Formats: sequence, structure tokens, C-alpha cells
Amino acid sequence: MAHTERKLFTSVQLGALTLKHRVVMAPLTRSRSEQPGDISGDLMLEYYTQRASDGGLIVSEATPISITARGWFGAPGLYSDAQVAGWKRIVDAVHAKGGSILSQLWHTGRSSHVEMTGGPAPVSASVNPEYWDDASHLVSAPSGWVKSSPHRALEISEIAGIVEDYRKAAERAKAAGFDGVELHGGNGYLPDQFLEDGSNHRTDAYGGSIANRSRFLLEVVEAMVSVWGGDRVAVRIAPNGSWNGMSDSNPHALFAYLVEQLNRFGLAYLHIIEPRVKGNVVIAEGQASIAAESLRKIFKGKIVAAGGFEPDTAEAVIEKGDADAVAFGRHFVSNPDLPKRIEKNLPLTDYDRDTFYTFDAHGYTDYQVYEDRR
Repeated sequence: MAHTERKLFTSVQLGALTLKHRVVMAPLTRSRSEQPGDISGDLMLEYYTQRASDGGLIVSEATPISITARGWFGAPGLYSDAQVAGWKRIVDAVHAKGGSILSQLWHTGRSSHVEMTGGPAPVSASVNPEYWDDASHLVSAPSGWVKSSPHRALEISEIAGIVEDYRKAAERAKAAGFDGVELHGGNGYLPDQFLEDGSNHRTDAYGGSIANRSRFLLEVVEAMVSVWGGDRVAVRIAPNGSWNGMSDSNPHALFAYLVEQLNRFGLAYLHIIEPRVKGNVVIAEGQASIAAESLRKIFKGKIVAAGGFEPDTAEAVIEKGDADAVAFGRHFVSNPDLPKRIEKNLPLTDYDRDTFYTFDAHGYTDYQVYEDRR
């Protein structure tokens, strides 16, 4: 098939955003913000500028909405004026190359350490002692990779304050010039901790029934929409995901309900992580795009699929109609010109997993575009 016929390289409307192609850069935590202050500096500016493309969409790495929301050392924030200024340079550079960029808003919840929260215990929907006892759930902190600190359950009176932190971060994203915001509602972070009954054992209005467990995430989306309008807000979810110790007794019913509720906001898109990936590792090689296929029947807007896609499977999921665009993570790490390489059938450079979460230019900004390789 000639590349001109491929659906990946046809235009698509995602809410208020008009894209010239459907190769999206997924949100990728890379630990390269400047310290102290979690500020986007020159290194991050170079990285995002390298990966911007004309008519393409970048979703920023997950960005904490407050100091107590932090859970990953080196993640850039969006809760101070200096952070807004740092992000504005990046947004301006992406726009100068004809690209669009959304800010992904993040609260890590129980997946944190007191070194990251500034002292207070991490918070979650409920207390799950088995989580902080599990050495497989390590948190990136100034002292290195450490087990998460014991967390506490949020009081019902505190929840509105966290929703307000999301709203304020959405306003800061607007001040920085972003084209919209995406809620990180998956991978075992705070909204997911409320959603899934493996982590939510509450008996109040935010626990128990599927409707109650979905309440927090939907309130956060409403707050983000109040700032941006629905057509510049997206939501990322991870149905059946097992990362970060997540589980639910009836994930099909839970995510069917949640997605049906999300229809009312007129979102730019729904971003669905396939369960064949756990974190940044494919755990079910060859598994089809089952989450996108299932939720396509429920969601009335556009879908961006993510998780373990290759150029051929990305084309196939769009051809089949289960997704409207595909987000690539690992391949964007090592191929700053990924859309061009896919379009022209150029070979892809392998990524180096050992440099995903380090702190310097190596494995970050030193990958070459195809023409510059020596």
C-alpha cells in the first residue's frame, strides 16, 4: 500500500484540534526537569522541539498539579509561576513547528513518598497497607528508587480541594499556552485509585457502587472542562490495567459506565491504554486492541489508542475503526522524527530502556533524526 493511502497520514479533528496526521506522541515521564522547583528547562525544551511535527499532537509528560500530588523525582510541575514560564517556552517551540501540545495533569496519590510530597503522607481513596509493603512498587525520589510511604485515606471534606488543584493546574496550562489538557486517569494514580475496587474500599459517596467510585474522576473532568471547554479536554484511562497494583472485580462494567458518563462532556478524545502493556513493558505480545474495540461501542467521540503499538498495528486499528489516532511512547523516545519515519517506511532506531528515567541528555536528546545518522 502506498504511504499516501494510509489512514495514519490523513487529517483528523480531535475536538478543537485539527491534526494533519494521526501519529500522537504519548505522555512520557522522563525525569529531566530542573531542580529545585520541577521546572521545564533547556534540556526539556530541546527534547520536545525535536519531537514536534507539523500538524502533529504531543501530550506532555505527566505533570503534578501540586507539591503533595508529586510522586516522581524530576517530573515537571504546573503549580508555580516559574513552571508556567518554563512550559511556555516549550509550547511556543512546538507551535513554531506547526504542532499542538496538551498538558497531562497528574496526581500520583498513594504512589509517592514523603520526600516527594514535602512531608505529608501520600493520600488515596482508601488505605491499602499491602501496597506500601510491596517492593515491586518503587517510587522515584531524591534518594533514589524507594518503596512508597504509608498512605492515608482522603477525608470527604478534602476531596473538593484536590479537584480545585486540578482546576488551578488547568488554568496554569492555559497561561502557558497549551492547546488543552488531558487528565491522567489511569495506571494506578489517584483518579484510578478511586475508580477501582481493588484500591477503593470507601463506604461514603465516593465508594461502593460504580457510580460512586467514578464520582471523583468525573468531578475532576468537570473542573477541567470549566476552564477549557470539553473540546480541549481529554481523559486517559487504563481498563483492565495491572500497573501499580490495580485491580477491579468487574472492570468491564466499571469502564462501560465511566465512558458512558464521559460522553456528556464532548471531550476532544478518550485516550485508552491497552492492557497488553504494564507500565512501559508489553506483557501480552500479539494481543489485539481489546480495550479500544470494546469502548468504541460506547464512546461517542474520538479515541486515541495507546500501548504496545507498532506502525502496522497502528494503521490496522485505525483502518478497522476502533481508534482515530494512535499514541506512540517508546518509539518516540528514540525516533524524534517518528511520524516521518513511519510515513516513509524508514527503519526505526531502537530505544535504550536504561536511560528512560535518568537525568541527563544521554538517551534523551541525543537520538538522531534519520538524515543526521552517521
